[in-house]
Amino acid sequence: MNQDRAELLKETNENVVISRGGYETLGDSSPEISRYSGQTKTFPQYVAALTATLTAFLAGMVLGWTSPMMDSLFAGNFNHLTISTSQMGWIGSFATLGAMTMCIPTGFVCDLIGRKKTLLAISIPFIIGWLLILFSKSVIYLYLGRLISGMGFGASCVAAPIYISEISEKQIRGTLGSYFQLMIASGILASYVAGTFMAPLSFTIFCAGLPFLFIIVFLCQPESPVFLMKKGLIDEARCSLIRLRGSEADVTEELAEIEGILKESGQTATSIIQTFRRYSNLKALLISFSLMLFQQFCGINAVILYSANIFSTAGVKLNDDICTIILGLTQVIATLFSSFMVDKLGRRVLMISSTLMVGLSTIALAVYYTLKDRFLIDKTIMDHLNLIPIISLGCFIIMFSIGLGPLPWIIGSEIFPPEVKSMACSGAGTLNMFSAFLITKFFLDVSQNIGDDCSFYIFSLFSLMGTIFTYFVLPETKGKSIEDIQFELSL
Repeated sequence: MNQDRAELLKETNENVVISRGGYETLGDSSPEISRYSGQTKTFPQYVAALTATLTAFLAGMVLGWTSPMMDSLFAGNFNHLTISTSQMGWIGSFATLGAMTMCIPTGFVCDLIGRKKTLLAISIPFIIGWLLILFSKSVIYLYLGRLISGMGFGASCVAAPIYISEISEKQIRGTLGSYFQLMIASGILASYVAGTFMAPLSFTIFCAGLPFLFIIVFLCQPESPVFLMKKGLIDEARCSLIRLRGSEADVTEELAEIEGILKESGQTATSIIQTFRRYSNLKALLISFSLMLFQQFCGINAVILYSANIFSTAGVKLNDDICTIILGLTQVIATLFSSFMVDKLGRRVLMISSTLMVGLSTIALAVYYTLKDRFLIDKTIMDHLNLIPIISLGCFIIMFSIGLGPLPWIIGSEIFPPEVKSMACSGAGTLNMFSAFLITKFFLDVSQNIGDDCSFYIFSLFSLMGTIFTYFVLPETKGKSIEDIQFELSL
């Protein structure tokens, strides 16, 4: 098999070096190191990834803002606005609608002006959105503010993973890629904490000031060396790699690898339709889109929405704000654990474990609500089962954060060749945001018509389908170049 594989690579890329006992790839759209002279440093890559994913932190603040603000908005304690339940649903949903509109354009902007400039530009919709919310005179201002700040969220979902995949060595690519979901979870947690202990106006001012902090911190980070090479800026690409790999690293070979894969992409560049007719790209598209659907239709937003009800049902004497903080903290810790494990255990193990346990958790929740609401089991008996929903909730949040939360973004940035990566990631991000909008806006209405338990049974079905799909379709991408991954996808 190694010989066939080497021959296939040799036909498509004259720069591949066939080595004794196998082959040595030349990298992918993500700069990767095989055997470079000089010692590379990973610390600059960690810093660049963390600062880039501050956009995800800003997105998390947008997503989390509505939870601690809900009571204040209902009571008219924010800018003297009184919000109805229906309007509150739209305030929550407009962020995902705004995100959906920006995913595809962001891919084109990344290729036009660069990854770094795109990330910096993302701060603009965040700033405008928060200012509209801060100075809102009516609910229309809140709608517009949420819509525009949501556009920043959607743009970050595309630009940050692409940037990270192109600055990372393959040995730490998964870890750095997981920072995106980690920072979203951290932003949500920060909004829960700040919103609980700060006045509504002060909390919103705090949110509005964070995009300026991101600009200051990220401004000094380098542009993606892959983008610079695509533009023919070889000296700038070399300087970027030296900053990312350390002054002692010899980046000549890595530059040659990037140039080789870009040259191959240019030689094989055809129309978009023809490009996606390639079996490997079609399969990559199927994988990326499917993982995004499984991520949203596992019921993450519904479970978080029901968290306060689950805590109270279990007899936990905590107010809603403290419950959400506990959930947010659990999600951050579990996502942090995933960032340490993703380059050790691999993507497949984490995804299979995550989808399976998430599915079993929602089945347990569904069975509990069936017994409680349909069979009307005696309250004394139900009191003995009260630990079931809270254990299920904890298991769901932890296992979602380990796999289903971060990995669809990581895998989507790894499996596409450079000529289609921006467009494919943009399309997957759009599907993700549209799915999130559907769940956020219509979950309560659907649950009222078919029952809470039926909704959770449906979520379980999607999660278990995700387990089967991952086992049979998803290749392992840990530590592999795009040539390796594309070869496996073509089989």
